Amino acid sequence: MRKIKVRMRDDAKLTIPVLSLLRLAVVTCIPALASPAAAQGMMGHVDLSAAEFAVAELTRADVAALIAAAGTGKPADFSGKRLNGLDLSGLDFSRALFRAARLNKTNFQGSKLAGAVLDQAWMLSANLTGADLKGASMFQTQLGSALMDDADLSGARIAADLSRASLKRALLRGADFSADMRNQSMGLMRGVLRSADLTGADLTGANLSRASLEFARLHGAKLNGADLSMAELGGADLAGADVTGARFDGADVNSARLTGFIGETESTLALARNLNDAIR
Repeated sequence: MRKIKVRMRDDAKLTIPVLSLLRLAVVTCIPALASPAAAQGMMGHVDLSAAEFAVAELTRADVAALIAAAGTGKPADFSGKRLNGLDLSGLDFSRALFRAARLNKTNFQGSKLAGAVLDQAWMLSANLTGADLKGASMFQTQLGSALMDDADLSGARIAADLSRASLKRALLRGADFSADMRNQSMGLMRGVLRSADLTGADLTGANLSRASLEFARLHGAKLNGADLSMAELGGADLAGADVTGARFDGADVNSARLTGFIGETESTLALARNLNDAIR
């Protein structure tokens, strides 16, 4: 095995196998590429045409059989499964486990996913139109460009990436997009809704503290009692939103459209940042 020499500060020489260095480099890099959390800033390094992200290992019939086999009171487990591109519309996945599953372009239209665990799942461009996701867990989930119009995500925990997702008229009452301040070893885990379309969405009582909503469209959205403290709202469109009882403490509203608010009081935006640069 070829050896290399590393000169230390005290001029001592340390001999290290080249293969060991290569192994260290691979071990260091793989978690960053494999983690959906890291993928938020490294999507360009992921080959979405690879079988892992584009091919299914089961059929719709196989999936339906696994749901039936789970029986009453026991959730079906699809953790780590590749279900990319399948038509799973209308199926009942209540409380099912999808941890780290591959669900890119999968059709869940009208499906029941209430209480489902979708943590670390890849769901790029998935169709969740009209799906029931009440109380679902979406932690480090990749939902970029997903279709979620008219979906019910009330009470869901959504520390996920929904950049460019469509959530028109979605029910997000009491949903939690807030940052997880306990563990930031992989970066700030929070709801990311950059350039997402939330036109007419119901975010009553939602927790959007520290969430990223840059350039998001919230035209006519219901933000009654929502917590947007420290949220990133740069360039967002909140025209005509109902902000009755909403909090904007420390929220960055630079270039945001804040016109035609319903329920606005003198104190609603008093503690927002960059208010002078907002469109009023």
